[in-house]
Amino acid sequence: MPKEITNKEEFEKLMEQATEIRIVRSGEDEENAKVKLRTKSALYTLRTTSEDADSLTKGVKTPIIEIGQTK
Repeated sequence: MPKEITNKEEFEKLMEQATEIRIVRSGEDEENAKVKLRTKSALYTLRTTSEDADSLTKGVKTPIIEIGQTK
């Protein structure tokens, strides 16, 4: 089961351990986003806005996969 993180600072620390980052955009004009971190031991998620997701993943060396959902 994925573990949902609500603290952005804690999520940033976990990004250093991630093997893959996925950004799932949804909602009207894809303004909402869910950032998913895959580590060796678990999957972590963070619900945020698209702008926050972009700023969180800016400059990260881990591979990022963008996923957009349509209605």
